[in-house]
Amino acid sequence: MDETFKKTPQISLKARALRYLSMREHSRQELERKLVRHAQEGEDIGLLLDWLESKKMLSDARFSDSLLHRRASRFGNSRILQELQSHGIRGDALQDAKTKLAGDEAARALEVWRKKFGQKPADASERARQMRFLQQRGFSLDAIRAAMRAEQDTDLQDESGAL
Repeated sequence: MDETFKKTPQISLKARALRYLSMREHSRQELERKLVRHAQEGEDIGLLLDWLESKKMLSDARFSDSLLHRRASRFGNSRILQELQSHGIRGDALQDAKTKLAGDEAARALEVWRKKFGQKPADASERARQMRFLQQRGFSLDAIRAAMRAEQDTDLQDESGAL
């Protein structure tokens, strides 16, 4: 068999970037990391990324919104913000994400708790274990306490309504 048929055609950096962006949103830093492995000598990744941003194909704000949408139902604010920072999100985009996450962390913690445990802890050690689980998910201590209180209040209302 001829050697030319065994080789896969070389994809341009622009085509590769567009393929990545067609699958999901990427941050500028993340896309740059992916493209740098495939860059040939003389290719300017920074120029390509600037062009993609100017054509509104690459946006850190859209990436932040996408990550928030994917992660908010499972993780707390600190874990989501840390992930955004690891993808190179800074400045206004990070501040916007903090603002969007600010109000509902306790409600999200309660939902995660209900999905995982579904019943109040039997004793202090079980309560501590449940709280550690939520902390590992990135929820703040205030949000965890509020979620645990809300669950206790719900249980008390159920019991008083049954009387």
